[in-house]
Amino acid sequence: MRPLAILAKGLFLVIGRKKMKYTLEILPALLNGAVMTLKVFFFTLVGSIPLGILVAFALQTRFKPLRILIDFYIWLMRGTPLLLQLIFVFYGLPLIGVVFERYDAALFAFILNYAAYFAEIFRGGIQSIPEGQYEAAKVLRLTKWQTISKIILPQVVKIVLPSIGNEVINLVKDTSLIYVLGLGDLLRAGKIAMSRDVSLVPLLLVGAIYLLLTAGLTLLSRKLEKHYQYYK
Repeated sequence: MRPLAILAKGLFLVIGRKKMKYTLEILPALLNGAVMTLKVFFFTLVGSIPLGILVAFALQTRFKPLRILIDFYIWLMRGTPLLLQLIFVFYGLPLIGVVFERYDAALFAFILNYAAYFAEIFRGGIQSIPEGQYEAAKVLRLTKWQTISKIILPQVVKIVLPSIGNEVINLVKDTSLIYVLGLGDLLRAGKIAMSRDVSLVPLLLVGAIYLLLTAGLTLLSRKLEKHYQYYK
């Protein structure tokens, strides 16, 4: 909590008492933008983590054409900027007749991009599980689904949790890229207020809100890591 107290005190010193009234006036617009930011963040996680897990397990297949296709998808998503992918989905695909609404385009690009990163994280976790675990499952006559859901996946989650936490924090910051699609997110709300009022205060508040979000997620990530370490 100490960093948050320092942040609050620092903001008060920078903004000053004279600007507090102005701060309270623009805060509702910034919070509305934060709602859009959190929506994109939440639904990206809901879509990309399960997809990433599926892709990671699909990479274990012996069917080479599928493995090559998935490797290409991961290489493409990780090898090109997310900003380019957003622009391609919203502005490029309509040229061939595929049209997305702004919000849908943002979610589609974010989910595909982050699923690739999560897939690589989960692949590393899966490959770290000893072969003996699979052999033991066969001896117990467990189905493939039972082996994955009851034995492999719980162990993988413990292994990859720190890396997942880092990606989740990156996702919060990356949501600012939806600004390029004209969505009313936190960054856009701050930019509008800054341009209209010729003031740095909106950007300082935007930065403070992002810091609060990342601080909260960092604390949550650490608690989850400690929880799973306890049950090792």
